[in-house]
Amino acid sequence: MGIEKIPVEQFVQLSQIHTVIDVRSNAEYSHAHIPGASSIPLFNDEERAVVGTIYKQESREEAIKKGLDLFGPKMKEMLLTAERLIKEKNPEDKTVLVHCWRGGMRSAAVAWLLDLYGFKVYTLVGGYKTFRNWVLNELGKKHEFQILGGNTGSGKTIVLHSLKSMNEAVVDLEGLAGHKGSAFGNIGLPKQPSQEMFENKLAIAIKIEKEKYPDTKIWLEDESQRIGTVNIPQTMWTHMRKCEIVFLNIPFGSRLNYLVDTYGILDWVALKDAIVRIQKRLGGLETKTAIAALEEKNMHGCFEVLLKYYDKQYSKGLQNREEPKPEIFVVDTEVVNDMDNALKIIQQKNGRN
Repeated sequence: MGIEKIPVEQFVQLSQIHTVIDVRSNAEYSHAHIPGASSIPLFNDEERAVVGTIYKQESREEAIKKGLDLFGPKMKEMLLTAERLIKEKNPEDKTVLVHCWRGGMRSAAVAWLLDLYGFKVYTLVGGYKTFRNWVLNELGKKHEFQILGGNTGSGKTIVLHSLKSMNEAVVDLEGLAGHKGSAFGNIGLPKQPSQEMFENKLAIAIKIEKEKYPDTKIWLEDESQRIGTVNIPQTMWTHMRKCEIVFLNIPFGSRLNYLVDTYGILDWVALKDAIVRIQKRLGGLETKTAIAALEEKNMHGCFEVLLKYYDKQYSKGLQNREEPKPEIFVVDTEVVNDMDNALKIIQQKNGRN
């Protein structure tokens, strides 16, 4: 069916429909990759190093010969793996996207094999390196965002999910980061993605929402720049802090109950370790009080101390916005409820338009 080299914008768009095969080494893929791509490495990490050394110390021709020695015995298995992945996504699909690091020999070799077998193959001009440049450019744009704010325990993330179910444009920063944004945010969750992978996922998520809802603003949760071990890119975060805020105003007691229900079931030791990690910011007395309450299984007492701390931190964050400060629209509600509060937000939004 042929091989066609395409630019990154087209590759990203097609990647939402067709199977993407990343032929870089295991280590390259594990560090970060195009979201949704499957790994079928042409060379493993050691083989890639050997071919690279030959390329540098001898010649391109000798590197190709060595590469063919390594590629030949793998061809059938790679082909079967690719065929299985393509059929799993869509049994009727005969199209596949392939890329390597620079769009060179590795992707060309696998593209040739898949084309020979009868697939329509697209390769990425410039490879993953070009995709990364696209990601950084995408995250540097001043997209139209609207920020969902509210003190800790307001259930902002679950409200975002309800907004998405109502056909609002939403990007879940904490979901992409694999972290819930507080000292307890990583308890019970898998390891977070690398910074590079977080950025890749974020750029694709924004792209998808912009294409699906071209005339609306994208909802984001009001976050600190750091979410666990990853950071919202500086340019994007600075822009976020200038965007209008819809602030969920929920009483302290309701938020406290929500936190106890959400985090009180977590591992006791992990909760204690999390409190200890923030003790310099929390303060010695507050840390002792929180841990003592935790040891007594007084979850309300423990989280009351922590919630007061986070409320102060969030208030400072709102006040420290640079001039001109963003417009804040307050939505008053008595309880933490995802659907009800999402509806109130939509009603207020429609009333302003």
